[in-house]
Amino acid sequence: MQLLPIPAFTDNYIWVLHDAQRAVVVDPGDSEVVLAWLAQQKLQLDTILITHHHADHTGGVAALRLAKGARVIGPTLEPMPEPLQRVDDGEVVMALGLPFQVIKVPGHTAGHVAFFCPDVGGSPLLFCGDTLFSAGCGRLFEGTPAQMLNSLDRLSHLPDTTQVCCTHEYTLSNLKFAQTVEPHNAELAAYVARCLQLREQNSPTLPSSMGLEKQINPFLRSREAAVRQAVASHDPLTSTDDVSVFAALRAWKNVFR
Repeated sequence: MQLLPIPAFTDNYIWVLHDAQRAVVVDPGDSEVVLAWLAQQKLQLDTILITHHHADHTGGVAALRLAKGARVIGPTLEPMPEPLQRVDDGEVVMALGLPFQVIKVPGHTAGHVAFFCPDVGGSPLLFCGDTLFSAGCGRLFEGTPAQMLNSLDRLSHLPDTTQVCCTHEYTLSNLKFAQTVEPHNAELAAYVARCLQLREQNSPTLPSSMGLEKQINPFLRSREAAVRQAVASHDPLTSTDDVSVFAALRAWKNVFR
């Protein structure tokens, strides 16, 4: 199995998993870049996985279905380009002979899901849409801070070796905020240096890993003393319960430049 991101729009990644004959595509907002890549690689499109309804994740679905006859799988509680197989939390769907567990992760949108496979070439694999980014998380367009915190908690319990396939190249901007929150985090500093080098080479910073994210991502570390202290310094009126701290951290990120 081979895994790679196809760049789309300004900073989107459309993830592709293939076995040299058939491909799974995740959140194809742009059909043209996918069709061009499939033709170049001489691959058949087998399955389209969709994590949530935003147009930059679904805009290419209809054209790809029409051109390639691929089956489409997406969340039960989101407006989706029909027809498709709708799936809910805890279900398992097969693609390329691999089992993908559906994990409901509301917060960014109300019915957002992630797809987790426990073993792809020896490593677990997570397609997390816009719920989890490297060093960040999605904005709360439809969900609540409590929902997003719970969703990130669920993802953080996946194995540390899990490859985390986020759908935007937001890493450097997220890291700037993360270092403001935790300026003395040595793992974070090392990751910044590595990501700067990758971007200078025009290479993606992704996939990340769950173990790394738990060391450097402030939204997975909102219960850590250093993060809580930073939030309290930024907003002294913040309550100290977990959800309030997380909400204040997300609100801080929303206005951070």
